[in-house]
Amino acid sequence: MKKEIGIPIRDRFGKASIFLFFAWFIIVCLVIPNVNVLYNTFFGDGHFSMEPINKLLSSEKAMRSLKNSFILAPTLSVTVGFIGLSLVLITEYFDIKGAKILRLGFMSTLVYGGIILVSGYKFIYGQNGYLTNFLARFFPNMNTNWFEGYWAVLFVMTFACTSNHIIFLRNAIRQVDYQTIEAAKNLGASSFTVLVRVVLPVLRPSMYAVTILTFLTGLSATSAPLLVGGPQFQTITPMILTFSKSPYSRDLAALLSIVLAAATIILLVVMTRIEKRGYYMSISKVKTRIEKQKIDNRFLNILMHIYAYVLFLIYTIPVILVIMFSFTDAKTIAQRKLSLSSFTLSNYTNLLTQTSGYKPFAVSIIYSVLAAFLVGVIITFASRLIHKYKGKLVSILEYSLLIPWILPSTLIAIGLVITYDTQHWYMFNKVLIGTSFIMLLAYIIVKLPFTLRMTKAAFFALDDNLEDASKNLGASGFYTFRRVLLPIIMPSVLAIFALNFNSLLSDYDLSVFLYHPMYQPLGVYIKSLTDSTTNADNTALTFVYAVILMIISATVLYLVYGRGSKDEA
Repeated sequence: MKKEIGIPIRDRFGKASIFLFFAWFIIVCLVIPNVNVLYNTFFGDGHFSMEPINKLLSSEKAMRSLKNSFILAPTLSVTVGFIGLSLVLITEYFDIKGAKILRLGFMSTLVYGGIILVSGYKFIYGQNGYLTNFLARFFPNMNTNWFEGYWAVLFVMTFACTSNHIIFLRNAIRQVDYQTIEAAKNLGASSFTVLVRVVLPVLRPSMYAVTILTFLTGLSATSAPLLVGGPQFQTITPMILTFSKSPYSRDLAALLSIVLAAATIILLVVMTRIEKRGYYMSISKVKTRIEKQKIDNRFLNILMHIYAYVLFLIYTIPVILVIMFSFTDAKTIAQRKLSLSSFTLSNYTNLLTQTSGYKPFAVSIIYSVLAAFLVGVIITFASRLIHKYKGKLVSILEYSLLIPWILPSTLIAIGLVITYDTQHWYMFNKVLIGTSFIMLLAYIIVKLPFTLRMTKAAFFALDDNLEDASKNLGASGFYTFRRVLLPIIMPSVLAIFALNFNSLLSDYDLSVFLYHPMYQPLGVYIKSLTDSTTNADNTALTFVYAVILMIISATVLYLVYGRGSKDEA
């Protein structure tokens, strides 16, 4: 540990106060709720009981949801891996005509995702969808309920979950040394051999990472199974939501959450060990930027172009139709037809002028801003401690704040519900269930790991000489932090704030467990608008929400990444 001789009493008191806060926060918000899930599940009556497991095994719905999740997760990893790798190769490795336009289409999932994306696919392919109605004119006997079940969920999630590939694999493939490719070609290697033996091994670490994320996404899938899964294909999280609504089945919800958490932890351990077996990197001292490779075989070149533009259509058609229908009147939306004569701005006017329209948006904005700000403040102080001090306490602090990373959001939600439905002295004798605070607390908890990883990196990029110079001039530790260090890392902090805000704005998976009935967030409200009994006005409102969210997300992404992308073009 660094020496603290000569540190003013005020700085020591401040450091002790911060450590005490983190001790309280970690124990009360991260440890006790999750331990309570285990205790209430197996020691509900004060004695250990296997009854919840027997109850789970005898529940046909619960066992089917487990089976469905463990079918969806591995297959989704394969399909997303294949499509995601294809997108990166099409836009970054192969010489494909119109690659810049294709890239924009493939990146649409960065601004159009979650329950908004699923509702868009349902509007197009669902029972009364635009494409379904169009095909039914030519095939009157077709099954209009064709887009439902496992294959529908797999299709939607395959094209919804390639965002990580677009971000991580794109950066990884740009690290490939073109001199290595040229050397392999000079030794007589074919284009296929170069791709498999030279390029893909460099991408392997990133592929491991995105595969883990995809598998976890499949295990905890919520929006797609709810909207297009139908009664026969519901996964673990929707079942947890159903069981958690009744006190008599809440133990089943808790046990399913525990199973999901255990599967998550086991997967992370296994994949981490596999990942550590080897990394591949260029050994060239001076890297040459990769040049796009032409496909010499004419037939394969044509086939690859067709494949690229088919993917482009799959990605962009839902976005284009959602934007177009957002300017269409309710009658035309109900008929699933497009016409210039039905163009209107009334959908946007209604959202901005009617309380029922703008209130969910305002609620989500307020929650997202508060959560992003508070988690930013908490983690900034935590990162400062981790950067400045060493020792067991700091290590415990760091690893404790990463706990939510290995737990599904459903387990976190169930833990908060079970723990804080009664008074506890360590929560100042406050009951959190039924309050507007509990969802804000959950938002903060789930964003701790990501915010810590990014903010900590910003701190460790600082020059230690700046702090030493400030101390030599007589500045206190807090003054140095506030006036010297914080302004330097502020751009990173603001970027993290923007990304957290963006991801929380349309959250459904966590919000649906904890929201206050009087303050319905946007994700939950949009889900209610997508029910089969909803009217055309509500469908139009969904499209308007989608467009506004896309504009906000695109703006945030530009502010975070856009300025740096000019040098990459």
